[in-house]
Amino acid sequence: MGIRKKTNKNPPVLSHEFVIQNHADIVSCVAMVFLLGLMFEVTSKVAVLFITVQYNVTISSNEGPEETSVNYFQHGLKDLATVFFYMLVAIIMHAIIQEYVLDKINRKMHFSKTKHSKFNESGQLSAFYLFSCGWGASIILAENLLSNPVSLWEEYPHALMPFQMKFFYICQLGYWLHALPELYFQKIKKEDIPRQLVYISLYLVHIAGAYILNLNRLGLVLFVLHYFVEFLFHVARLVYFSNEERQTGFTLWAILFVLARLLTLSLSVLTVGFGLAGAEQQGLDLATGNFNVLFVRVTVLAAICSTQAFMMWKFINFQLRRWREQAQLQLSLKKKQAPSKSKSKNKANGVNGSVSANGADSPRARKEKSS
Repeated sequence: MGIRKKTNKNPPVLSHEFVIQNHADIVSCVAMVFLLGLMFEVTSKVAVLFITVQYNVTISSNEGPEETSVNYFQHGLKDLATVFFYMLVAIIMHAIIQEYVLDKINRKMHFSKTKHSKFNESGQLSAFYLFSCGWGASIILAENLLSNPVSLWEEYPHALMPFQMKFFYICQLGYWLHALPELYFQKIKKEDIPRQLVYISLYLVHIAGAYILNLNRLGLVLFVLHYFVEFLFHVARLVYFSNEERQTGFTLWAILFVLARLLTLSLSVLTVGFGLAGAEQQGLDLATGNFNVLFVRVTVLAAICSTQAFMMWKFINFQLRRWREQAQLQLSLKKKQAPSKSKSKNKANGVNGSVSANGADSPRARKEKSS
């Protein structure tokens, strides 16, 4: 992420620099257009598609003395409009965190250009991971997914979602889509763009896959697990930037990272490989949202396993690079200490030589010479 320098000169309107400096205000105006559309009857039907969650299904329940109705939600093409609106919201929130939190810390810490970019990246992602992890954990507890793990595959397809779960997926898609224009708004270096495009694409594919294939329960659990570990990594990174001697957080993250990969593979194989394979409802049915066929199950498992293998490969390279850097640092410290020891020995030899020389000219020596 490039360092944005404030200048007194106003760039030309609609130029690249103008859009980059004022992108948050421009996006806020676009979002305000949709909000103002709710005030007028002519435009309210269109504005609702962008702001509110679509595909509401009301199911009546006869439990208890009185009949109650419960609202659930399905997915569909209209969700693209909602995702677009919350992508705009994510851009605005990104700019607020950058300007009012991260930029102020950067001015106080006086980071280098490299640390400045990495600090901004970790600051943004740690805030997002913390928020998403807390939100997702609350949904898991509300749906009793931990106390009843069998519900991850029982009664599949899970085409009906509660409001919080559907809104969670909408916001996740909106956030990771907003990361694409942020590559331009934040002046990301060309050499960093391929790396960021890879992990943004992986997030979008996995989130959209879990959402479309009605694997939303399994996806929710795996995302919360992954987000928690990634949150620890970026917090450890922020602590390291403030004081390079504090590296304990990376050790904790490394242990939890490996455990998270094993747990992700175990839950995926248990749910998709065994749970759905033994379910009663088999076959492809787009009307009910049932994708429980062998090809889909193999594709899902292959995607999850390949992603976990890719992450482990990146993790091993990261650890090897850290160990090499630490070994080189220790070697350089030993080389610096070796000349200092040799100098101290030379000084000691010089002192002994001067003492012996003085001893040769002593009165006793002169007396022995005269005799």
